[in-house]
Amino acid sequence: MAWYGRRMPARTDPPGQVADQLLVLLEVARTGRWTTAAQALGVNHTTVARNIAALERALGGKLLVRGADGWELTALGRRAARAGEAVSEAVARLVAGDAEADPVAGVVRMTATDGFSAYVASPAIARLRRDHPELSVELVTVTRVATHHRSGVDIDVVVGEPKVQQAKALRLGEYVLGMYGARDYLERQGTPTSVAELSRHGLVYFVDSMLQVNDLDVPRRLVPGMQDALASTNVFVHVEATRAGAGLGFLPCFMADRHPDLVRLLPDEVTERLPYWAVVRGESWRRPAVAAVVQALREEMGRRRDQMLGVGDAG
Repeated sequence: MAWYGRRMPARTDPPGQVADQLLVLLEVARTGRWTTAAQALGVNHTTVARNIAALERALGGKLLVRGADGWELTALGRRAARAGEAVSEAVARLVAGDAEADPVAGVVRMTATDGFSAYVASPAIARLRRDHPELSVELVTVTRVATHHRSGVDIDVVVGEPKVQQAKALRLGEYVLGMYGARDYLERQGTPTSVAELSRHGLVYFVDSMLQVNDLDVPRRLVPGMQDALASTNVFVHVEATRAGAGLGFLPCFMADRHPDLVRLLPDEVTERLPYWAVVRGESWRRPAVAAVVQALREEMGRRRDQMLGVGDAG
C-alpha cells in the first residue's frame, strides 16, 4: 500500500495493522474523501473503508462523520489522526536513514482567490520550494467565505475576517481595490470627476447573485446607481474586460496597476481596503509543511505591501 510515494509497512501483527490504519485515517482526514485518499495510498475505496471500520472497532468509537464538504474527524478521530501523524513522521525518519528528513515535505492543499493565487501564492510557493523540493502544493482558486472545518483543504485564504471555531485564523495582510477605466474608453466616454458621474457608466465586477463574500460588495454600496455592464466570477476577466472598454472596473490595485492602459478614478472617494486571512484546520496546523506555507504567504504579502495597497510599482 503506497503513501506519499513510499510503501506502507507490511501488516504482520495487530500493532502493525493499527499503524497502517492510522495512516489511512490520516489521509482521509487530509483529503476529506475516501476515493481521493485511496488514490493517494495506492489502494481501492473498499480497502480504505475496511481500514477505517477496523480502526473504529479497535478504538471503540466513530472516527469520521460526513460533513457538507466531505468526511470530518470526530473528537476521537482527531486524537487518532495525531497518532497517525506521529507514525508518518517516524516512518519518514526511518526511510531517510542517516539523512535528516526534511519536515517541510508532502502535499499541502489550499484555496485562495484568483488574484492572490497568481500574484502572492505562486511566487511564495516557488521561493519556498527552492529550499524544500519535496514540498508539493495543490492550489484551488475560488472566492468564498471560510467554513469552520472544510474537509480536504489544509489552508483557506479568504477575504475578510473569518468567523471560525475549530480552526486557526491568521491575518496575512491587506490589499486595496479601486475604480479603473481604460484610457481609450475614457477618451470616448469621458472621465468621471465625481461619484455621481460614475453612475452613468457600466460596472465590471462580480456576479451579484453569486458573490459569497459580503466585504466584496463595495462598488454597489459606494456607487448604488451603477448598472452592471459585465459580471464574472473571475477577477482576471474583470481586468481584461475593463481594459477592453466594457465599462469601469472595480479592481484590486495590485492587479490593475500592472497595466499602463488603466487609469484609477477618484482614488480618495471610491476605494476599499480589505484583509486576507488564512484559515488552517487544526490537524493541518501541526504539519511543518503547512506552517511553512502560511509563513511564506505572510512574508510575500509583506514583501509586496506597497503593491497590494496601490502605492507602489506592481510590475
